[in-house]
Amino acid sequence: MSRISIADIRKDYILASLSEEVVGDDPFSFFHTWFEDAVRAAIDDVNAMTLSTLQEDGFPDARIVLLKGLDERGFTFFTNYESEKGAQLSKHPKASLVFHWKELERQVRVMGVAEQLTAAENDTYFASRPRASQLGAWASPQSQKIEKRELLEERYAQFEQQYTDAVPRPAHWGGYRIVPIKIEFWHGRSSRMHDRIIFEKQDNGLWSRYRVAP
Repeated sequence: MSRISIADIRKDYILASLSEEVVGDDPFSFFHTWFEDAVRAAIDDVNAMTLSTLQEDGFPDARIVLLKGLDERGFTFFTNYESEKGAQLSKHPKASLVFHWKELERQVRVMGVAEQLTAAENDTYFASRPRASQLGAWASPQSQKIEKRELLEERYAQFEQQYTDAVPRPAHWGGYRIVPIKIEFWHGRSSRMHDRIIFEKQDNGLWSRYRVAP
């Protein structure tokens, strides 16, 4: 039985290009432009992003999370503060994000510092979640070892009976904001001559912009 040659899998990127004039001077504004393009293109899980954190032994740890907010301060997502990622961010509050919209041949990389959202911000978002997701936040001891699936279902049923009306936010559940110090916009180009334009935060709070080789 012959196997597929991974090394021979290739794609030529031909959709568009990326110039400094198009990107402009504000990385947040341009990210919104690309994000809205991706929404209009009906890309599945358009707000999915790879979040990379650091384990205590120095190994990077990555997983997909969902972007739930963006403003001039940074990129927001929510999780269990007692999860692996929560513990890692508590000890090493630095992280990176990657967005990949392959249908548009675009990628965005973000490097920044993680900060917890305020209780008010957490309460507001938690209240907007579906009831089932709210109960799940109580039922799942995220990242902890469990003996069997049935334990999760038992815990879910327990909290479903306990909270027959509004579901309060667990103290261990909330959001993080990744405050960027560096944002890279990547656009695929033919012959692997891709466009890469980087914004980097300066000590004075302003962004510098430059191009790097693919």
